[in-house]
Amino acid sequence: LARYRDIYRTLLVWVPDNSMAQFQEVMRQQLESSMHAELEKLLSTAKGDAEICKKDFEGFKKLFHRFLQVKGPSVEWPKINRPPEDSIQPYEKIREKGLPENVANSLNKLVVVKLNGGLGTSMGCKGPKSLISVRNENTFLDLTVQQIEHLNKTYNTDVPLVLMNSFNTDEDTRKILQKYTHHRVKIHTFNQSRYPRINKESLLPVAKDMGLVGESADGWYPPGHGDIYASFYNSGLLEQLIAEGKEYIFVSNIDNLGATVDLHILNHLVSQPNGKRCEFIMEVTDKTRADVKGGTLIQYEGKLRLLEIAQVPKAHVDEFKSVSKFKIFNTNNLWISLAAIKRLQEQNAMDMEIIVNPKTLNGGLNVIQLETAVGAAIKCFDNALGINVPRSRFLPVKTTSDLLLVMSNLYSLEAGSLTMSEKREFPTTPHVKLGSSFTKVQEYLIRFESIPDMLELDHLTVSGDVTFGKNVSLKGTVIIIANHGDRIDIPAGSMLENKIVSGNLRILDH
Repeated sequence: LARYRDIYRTLLVWVPDNSMAQFQEVMRQQLESSMHAELEKLLSTAKGDAEICKKDFEGFKKLFHRFLQVKGPSVEWPKINRPPEDSIQPYEKIREKGLPENVANSLNKLVVVKLNGGLGTSMGCKGPKSLISVRNENTFLDLTVQQIEHLNKTYNTDVPLVLMNSFNTDEDTRKILQKYTHHRVKIHTFNQSRYPRINKESLLPVAKDMGLVGESADGWYPPGHGDIYASFYNSGLLEQLIAEGKEYIFVSNIDNLGATVDLHILNHLVSQPNGKRCEFIMEVTDKTRADVKGGTLIQYEGKLRLLEIAQVPKAHVDEFKSVSKFKIFNTNNLWISLAAIKRLQEQNAMDMEIIVNPKTLNGGLNVIQLETAVGAAIKCFDNALGINVPRSRFLPVKTTSDLLLVMSNLYSLEAGSLTMSEKREFPTTPHVKLGSSFTKVQEYLIRFESIPDMLELDHLTVSGDVTFGKNVSLKGTVIIIANHGDRIDIPAGSMLENKIVSGNLRILDH
C-alpha cells in the first residue's frame, strides 16, 4: 500500500487537470518500470542458463506490456460474424480428391510436433502426462512414436517428431527418449519459455530468484501453447528443419489420441498453387453439449479468428455456449507453414489475444499467469482454413473417465493408432462419468480387475466406493451409486443392462 501511496503522490504532481488518460499512462509506465527492475534482479540470480532466461524475459516483457494496454474485452460482440462457407471445408470434400501416387513426397515435407508441457497431476500422477500408460502398457509418447515410425516404414520417409517440453517435463522426457534410439523416428525437443507468475495485487513477480526448487518453485509457469512460435524460432530448430526441406508442422496435444497424421489434409496443403498456399489449417469438429467451452472459429474484421470463452463478454457467455449458433469447436490439431512462422516472427507480427489465468498458490496467495493459445494466431496467416473433421480426430484423455474409454474394447490399437471397433453399432462414444474415488490413475486401476465390455454402452455413471470384477459387461445406461460408508463390488462375469445399482454389495473371499 505504501508503494501505491507513493505512486499516487507522484501522479498528483504529474497529472494536470486530473486527466484520466494521462493518469493511466503514467501508472502503466510506473508498473512496467517496476516489473523491468524486478526481472533484472531475478536475472542476476541465474546460473548457467542466463541467456535462455534473458530471451524468455524479453518475450514476457512484450506480453506484460500488451496486458497493461488492454482495455475491456478483446472482441466487440456486434462485429462477430459466422465464417464464410468456403472458409470451413468439410473433411469429406478434402478426402474426395484422393491421394497422389507419391505420398512420400508430401510426407517428407512434414514435421509432427506434440505439445508436451503438461504434468499428470490432474490424474494423480507425477511427472509428464505423456508418460502415463494408456493402452497395453503403452504411454502417450509410445503411441506417438509408433504412429510416426509406421508412416516412415510404410512410405520410406523421414518424418521427424518434435516435442515442445516445459521446464516441468523436459528432464524426465529426455531420460525416457533414450529408449527410442533404435526406432525409425528422429526425435527433437525444445523448451517453451519460463515466465514469472505475477502477484495479483502488486503486479510484480512472486519469485525471489531463478530457482525451480525451494520457495521460488511456485513462482514460474509455462505460458500456454501459444508460446510455440517464439520458443520454436528461438531454439534454432525451426531454421534447421526449413534447411532440411521441411515445409509444414502438424501440431497437436500429446494427450489427443485421435490426432494422427492425415494424408488427405497434408495433400490438400501441399497441392495448393503457390500464390494461394494455405499457411494454416485448424481442424474443427461439430460441437456437442460436452464441448460448450471449446474455442470456435468466427469471421472478425474480415479475418478468420479463434474465439475462446475467456474473450467473451459475460453477457454473451450463454450465447457462446449455444450449440445452434456456434456449431463447431477447435480440436487444437493444427497444420502450419514453417516459412510463415519464420516470416511472422521476424516481422514481430504474431498477434495472439492474452489469456489472463488466475491461480491461488498453496499459501493462499492470488497470482495471475499471462498466457496465449496457439490457435489464436490463425488471423496472422495467409489463406487460413478450417476443416470440419470427424469426431474421431478428437480423442483427448484428460480424466480417468476418458482413460476407461480408450482402454476398453470400444477401440482397437494398430501401429499406435486407436480406431473405433467395427463391432460398435453407433459411431458415438458412450458418456462416462467416474466419481472422485476414481480420479487418480492408481486408484482407478485398483478398482477394475479387468476393463468391462463397453461395446453396447450408452451412459455410465459411477459414484462412491465401487469395484468391478473380471469380465463385467455394461450395456445401455448403467448408474452405480454407493452412498457414503457403503461399498458396491460388481461381481465377476456380471452383465448390467439399463440398471441402477445402489446401496451396499460386498463380495468377500471365502
